[in-house]
Amino acid sequence: MRVIVTRPRQEAAQWVHALNDAGFEAVALPLIGVLPPPDPAAVAAAWARLAEFDAVMFVSGNAVDHFFASKPAAALAFAGEGATNIRAFVTGPGSLSALKRAQVDIRCIDMPDRAAEQFDSEALWAVVAPRMHAGYRVLIVRGSASGDGSVAADKAVDGVGRDWFAEQVRAAGGSVEFVVSYQRRPPELSDADRAMVRQAATDGSVWLFSSSEAIGNLVACCADQPWVQAKAVVTHSRIAQAAHKAGFSVVCESRPTLAALMASIESVA
Repeated sequence: MRVIVTRPRQEAAQWVHALNDAGFEAVALPLIGVLPPPDPAAVAAAWARLAEFDAVMFVSGNAVDHFFASKPAAALAFAGEGATNIRAFVTGPGSLSALKRAQVDIRCIDMPDRAAEQFDSEALWAVVAPRMHAGYRVLIVRGSASGDGSVAADKAVDGVGRDWFAEQVRAAGGSVEFVVSYQRRPPELSDADRAMVRQAATDGSVWLFSSSEAIGNLVACCADQPWVQAKAVVTHSRIAQAAHKAGFSVVCESRPTLAALMASIESVA
């Protein structure tokens, strides 16, 4: 069966490769584009002030990659021996992999257990809440929608700007600041892409969504396309709600691990 992987290009390539190796016919249709930060000076300023924070929460792998692309050569944060004592918070394995690529010491990282039912802010908060106290300072590194200046405080969950994690930090007496390390933009679909969309909406292909924003971009780009015959596997309940709202009649919620996703894909085939 064919699986349409809708993640941003870099992450989509990784999932397509893994799914093809597992015997699926997976193709990438990135529905979220990723651009450099709108204000590189703000990212540089965040690096300059990093020692003021107790922890940095990264909302996605893209947030990690683009933040560390601006890392000064002399910065010691997260580097192990001689590093400043700053924690790195992430919600799941994808962001963890990005931190490892950035050579962040694993001992500096907090994330939900790999056996957690969901990889989201709620699961992360259950891990880091005991660290919180009055005056605890958190920097949240996130993305913005290009062209409108809006920001998504928790793209790792659903890409629509949830501030839940920041609210928990503040309620515990901590303080939160934000920096935008990358921009998100709608996809630029070619004629071939649009032809694939029309076919995949009706031929039994399984759409794989890890973001509500991707669903919104798909619907906006293909406004006249009905989705009543389409099948979707999604990685969070909020994304499932977005898929149902878009018109997908078959929606299966899955843990965002490869094994769970493959089982879910097979279950809706």
